Amino acid sequence: MENIIYLAPLAGIISLIFSAYFAKQVLKEGTGTSEMQEISAAIQEGAMAYLNRQYKTIAVVAIVLAALIYALLGDNSGKVATGFIVGAISSAAAGYIGMNVSVRANVRTANAASRGLQDAMYIAFRGGAVTGLAVVGLALLGTSGFYILFGDVDQVIGFGFGASLISLFARVGGGIFTKAADVGADLVGKVEAGIPEDDPRNAGVIADNVGDNVGDCAGMGADLFETYVVTVLAAMLLGTQIIENYPNAILYPLILGAVAIFASIISIFFVKVGSDNKIMKALYKGVGVSAALCLIAFYFVTDMLMGNIDLYYA
Repeated sequence: MENIIYLAPLAGIISLIFSAYFAKQVLKEGTGTSEMQEISAAIQEGAMAYLNRQYKTIAVVAIVLAALIYALLGDNSGKVATGFIVGAISSAAAGYIGMNVSVRANVRTANAASRGLQDAMYIAFRGGAVTGLAVVGLALLGTSGFYILFGDVDQVIGFGFGASLISLFARVGGGIFTKAADVGADLVGKVEAGIPEDDPRNAGVIADNVGDNVGDCAGMGADLFETYVVTVLAAMLLGTQIIENYPNAILYPLILGAVAIFASIISIFFVKVGSDNKIMKALYKGVGVSAALCLIAFYFVTDMLMGNIDLYYA
């Protein structure tokens, strides 16, 4: 029973492997005409410039905060500060991976759309799966890894705070950027220059598309990473309060997260648009398969670790 904790980091590693696999699938697709490639390259250049500038600024803040944590928290401050830095780096990496793939999947999805909805949906969904699997893989690997290393949930909290720092900057900053670019492009393009909305001749449109990627992809990736980590940590901390009655209470949320990753990976292969061309039906199919697999697996995990099936029904 003690070795079951290693299922959590293993699931995290497997999630990252499948994330890389789907990224490779997306990137081997065609990028369309020279005009499509030119517009895509401009968006990629802007997105990378924005994200690099943002992360350089956040890095300074993170280093200062880590130094304060190390200096002021007393015992075990080194472990908490280390977790804080790694949490910040992991959260940034989740966003970076998501945005890097999304700006490349965009033009490939547009090119595939010329062949039909099925091909476009295939590329778009797998591009999104890269971000999803990278987020949960890095989050579960980091949380479980630090718990195995330190043996104390309290010392893993720094990992969650580091993730929260990046999430705050990336989500809010990216959102403000994209909305400012969106409104600016509309005002200048449609009102002053008479250019149609989303016309690539308007530089503000490119900036708007850059903002969509850094806010909705990089920002969302960092935000979801933070949410996953702090939720798991909260459940583990609650587990410390009932550990006398439930010796595996701290492991329980980690193992649930691990089996959920396996269920999600399997369900990705069920998301396919049929002859009826209904996108939501394809997405619900993936959700349904994932939910069904989790319902089965969670029962056995709950019975094995907690011995109280009432928790499963909850």
